[in-house]
Amino acid sequence: MSASVSQLNESHYNRAAELKAFDDTKAGVKGLVDAGISTIPRIFIHPPHTLEPSTTSRSNSIPVVDLNDVQKDQRLRAVAVEEVRAASNKWGFFQVVNHGIPVPVLEEMLAGARRFYEQDHKVKEEYYTRDFSRRVVYNCNFDLFSGPAANWRDTVYITMAPRPPQPNELPSACREILIEYSKQVMRLGQLLLELLSEAFGLKPSYLSDIGCAEGLAVLCHYYPACPRPELTLGTSKHTDNNFLTVLLQDQIGGLQVLHQDQWFDIPPVPGALVVNVGDLLQLISNDKFRSVEHRVTANSIGPRVSVACFFSTGVEQSTRMYGPIKELLSEEDPPRYRETTVREYIAHFNNKGLDGTSPLLPFRL
Repeated sequence: MSASVSQLNESHYNRAAELKAFDDTKAGVKGLVDAGISTIPRIFIHPPHTLEPSTTSRSNSIPVVDLNDVQKDQRLRAVAVEEVRAASNKWGFFQVVNHGIPVPVLEEMLAGARRFYEQDHKVKEEYYTRDFSRRVVYNCNFDLFSGPAANWRDTVYITMAPRPPQPNELPSACREILIEYSKQVMRLGQLLLELLSEAFGLKPSYLSDIGCAEGLAVLCHYYPACPRPELTLGTSKHTDNNFLTVLLQDQIGGLQVLHQDQWFDIPPVPGALVVNVGDLLQLISNDKFRSVEHRVTANSIGPRVSVACFFSTGVEQSTRMYGPIKELLSEEDPPRYRETTVREYIAHFNNKGLDGTSPLLPFRL
């Protein structure tokens, strides 16, 4: 009897229609929570095998790199370069402290992101779109219609470089802090790329010279409290489709990294920023640095707010080809990837969605 009931329910479930009805509200996950739901719609329920818990071990956590005085003291810089090299090879993740962005700026960036989501629905819905050619894109799940299950997360995606929007194109709830934070995080990104270049044994400007930080996208994520967090995820297992990510997260937590086939929490450190290697940096490093899978769990506490800054090229106009850096290759270590453009790679990533498989696989030789 139960099997026939299950089959009947399956036959009456129209996933495509449910996805469209949800998207048409232009209210995202926050709209569901504001409506007072006590469970979660079926489109958000993930297969049980994707929800395995994190390890409880605290003895194995991502490295913390101190950037204090690395631009003045060569000894401290050499230490930071080695720490960045080791972390990028072993973990693909590290946290940075004394990075030069004042704590009040970090706090205001989180507050600005939160203000955007918590303003009147009619004000923010004008930014709701699935047209990613727009400078400001607000929606729920970029892969809502292609991913295997929806994530309990809303996102506003803002392209801040190489051609930043006019100030009046930015949401008023976070306009001023977006401009200020973008300036400061671009400076930090340049420094991190210098350290990564030196970790390869190359001149400090190498990665910047080939365009790895000419583009900046700022993604403000909002994860409302979830009534059934054990059934879903805030963000599915994935890697990042860029060269480098700098993440600002609030104190709620939920970010996890996959290391040696176990999920490890990345607990928030006040004033710190999380840095991770993107797919394109793994590709040009010929696997010397690792773009590692990570995810965000859903939580009964919330909202959780985070701001991810993606460093890449200017996607629209860039025809530059990227392949393994020739200086890093040898007869013993030949190229492992074919060349690609950033535009091609991102189009592949977006079409594939967060399906739990590595987007780098089709580019391997």
